[in-house]
Amino acid sequence: MNFLHKTVLIKSLSWFIVGLSIVILYGCATVGPDYVPVKTSVFPTWHTELKGGLSVNEMGPETLTEWWMTLNDPELSSLIDRAVLGNLDLKKAMARVRESRARRGMAKADFFPTLDATGSANWSRSNKDTGSGKTSDLFAATFDAGWEMDIFGGVRRSVEAAEADLQANYEDLRNVLVSLIGEVALNYIDVRTSQALLAVAEANLEAQNETYQLTQWRYEAGLSDKLAVQQARYNLENTRSLIPALRTGLEEAMNRIAVLLGEQPGKVHAELEKREPIPVTPLKVAVGVPADLLRRRPDVRQAERQLAAQTARIGVATADLYPKFTLSGSIGLEALSLSNLSSGSLKVTGGPQITWAIFKGGAIRQNIEVQSALQEQALIQYEAAILGALEEVENALVAYAEVQQRRRSLSEATQAAQMAVELAQHKYQAGLTDFNNVLDAQRSLLSFQEQLTQSEGTVTSNLIRLYKALGGGWTSMAPDEKK
Repeated sequence: MNFLHKTVLIKSLSWFIVGLSIVILYGCATVGPDYVPVKTSVFPTWHTELKGGLSVNEMGPETLTEWWMTLNDPELSSLIDRAVLGNLDLKKAMARVRESRARRGMAKADFFPTLDATGSANWSRSNKDTGSGKTSDLFAATFDAGWEMDIFGGVRRSVEAAEADLQANYEDLRNVLVSLIGEVALNYIDVRTSQALLAVAEANLEAQNETYQLTQWRYEAGLSDKLAVQQARYNLENTRSLIPALRTGLEEAMNRIAVLLGEQPGKVHAELEKREPIPVTPLKVAVGVPADLLRRRPDVRQAERQLAAQTARIGVATADLYPKFTLSGSIGLEALSLSNLSSGSLKVTGGPQITWAIFKGGAIRQNIEVQSALQEQALIQYEAAILGALEEVENALVAYAEVQQRRRSLSEATQAAQMAVELAQHKYQAGLTDFNNVLDAQRSLLSFQEQLTQSEGTVTSNLIRLYKALGGGWTSMAPDEKK
């Protein structure tokens, strides 16, 4: 290496030391606002009066993690486990997490120097009239290196935004998980409720068929008129008409469960066709306080991380106002033939570079304004997520408590309707009352039995919606954020 090459290398090293000194001196000068978590004030207790077994006691971690275990239904637990493994929306959310992790890696790569290798082969031939008419070849191999020093923190803000985006996608994954578990459970309750309603309809159909046969016999014996026969018949057929709609609802719920599991419709029919009772809710349910909710709800946590990411992007945009310092250099060989390239002439260049966008028609400041407006939108979205979460829980609390009162009243009404049917039938057979009383009693009994069954399913469904609103169900299945 000749003296000239040594001089170039020494100068490049000197500039590198100067640049490194600048980084050390100004490395903490990160432009743009620092993110400060938003302080949110919520009521210390729920507005809704807690009754029906609800309490403000803190929910145990095991209950919160796997709340469906409180329903003591092995089939439901099995379906949820399989849904977590096979659901397509959950797999898509996992892919988004992997994408964000890769984007974070891309952002961190800007901290490091770049190194490129190039090779070229050129030939030229001069015109015989103006030159020698000979052909000449030139072969070259070059290594180029460059490093943009992050003096004003644009790269650091970019990494900060990418990190927050990754955390937001983790929360999105958890939110999908919470919704998935809730949807599987709700559709499972729909299956058991539809089966119970079918049992009610079929039992009433059998009883009404016996009544119809009785009125037919009494008519043939001259003890009744044909009006009673027709009344018994349309009452029977009306009940029969309820069954197809119930079967349709049952099929739809089963098909929906299969799709939630990532399976084709019809896959779970065999294991769910046996009629089982609607799962019974626990006597006591701890719901905690509103402040617990904000720490637990994945959608609220996601909105907060999105706000943090957008705050960092203001810094990324602000860094464009300042100069950029770059150290670059290259080393290469040139030769007239490929075989002599290894011993060809050495070419070394290097030095610092400063670029500064002095005038862009205000585009940089407008971009800062854009990012600031987006931050304001993210803040509003975060506040809206909090209010939406509180509203959802308040609605779930009142729905769960009130439907239990309705179930108790319907249970007493059903018992009274059953006694009324028996009394009306005895009196009718003894010729002491009109058939209309039997007809009205049977219709009332069917209506109350249907409402009671629906109410029993709604009690369990409302508990599921309450657990879902409280943000339960994701803790034990959360992905590893340290990757």
